Amino acid sequence: MKHVLVIGASGQIGSELTMKLRDCYGNENVVAGYIPTAELKGELKESGPSAVVDVTDAAGIAAVVREYQVDTIYNLAALLSVVAESKPKLAWKIGIDGLWNVLEVAREQGCAVFTPSSIGSFGVSTPHVKTPQDTIQRPCSMYGVTKVTTELLSDYYFNRYGVDTRSVRFPGIISNVTPPGGGTTDYAVDIYYSAVKGEKFVCPIARGTFMDMMYMPDALNASIMLMEADPAKLVHRNAFNIASMSFEPDMIFQTIKKRLPAFEMSYEVDHLKQCIADSWPDCLDDTCAREEWGWNPAYDLESMTTDMLEKLSMRLR
Repeated sequence: MKHVLVIGASGQIGSELTMKLRDCYGNENVVAGYIPTAELKGELKESGPSAVVDVTDAAGIAAVVREYQVDTIYNLAALLSVVAESKPKLAWKIGIDGLWNVLEVAREQGCAVFTPSSIGSFGVSTPHVKTPQDTIQRPCSMYGVTKVTTELLSDYYFNRYGVDTRSVRFPGIISNVTPPGGGTTDYAVDIYYSAVKGEKFVCPIARGTFMDMMYMPDALNASIMLMEADPAKLVHRNAFNIASMSFEPDMIFQTIKKRLPAFEMSYEVDHLKQCIADSWPDCLDDTCAREEWGWNPAYDLESMTTDMLEKLSMRLR
């Protein structure tokens, strides 16, 4: 049975991934690592062990790994794209200095490590349609710079020290449980909240801007599937393209409007978010993930929209 530490367990992905991992491996075998300013609450806190884990504190990480006999670390500590642009030094400290600490602990303690990358690791010179697994990566944002560095550093620790590092390039993640936290793709979450609340949505991303997106259940499954995959079959490690759906704002609006005819949307483009979005791929080629570890998403735009509206309606009304 695996013994898992989730660093960043209070975050958007971390909070849901921790609960999914507890379903897979048992509550007592998954430690929720959090920083004091983001204290755990509710079921996340009560269902299993937790510990203060600051990714910038290598000794603290090592102590928790030893105490709970951790063999697998999911390192989700990072600033999202828009926040990282306003705090680039902190983004590097958490994303890269923090990753170095995690990898060093993993090297010393024999742990496997999952640290997600992103579609933000690509840039304007990357092919935007069916972006290949292996292609040029010259991002223009600090978020993207840290993600490219994450991939390279993780590969280095695998090739140099044999640390079992694995990663996916997440697209925009859409959740009906946790609110967004400063990402370029957040509009694709916010729009559902506005629709269920009966509010007009003001979209910060321009019409016609395609980006890859994914429903949270698929993102969680991808993370666990990759860490469970046979290492002998992995040609790539850091990081796999994964894809589920690609759409532009009007497409998600029309999909919601079919179900809620009174819903309205206008545009008020946020320059920073639009610049970042324009540098990202329209859609990824995820053939390698499908061939090497059986990746296959369960949701498309239509099925996700049905589920999102049902779940949010139960919670918000």
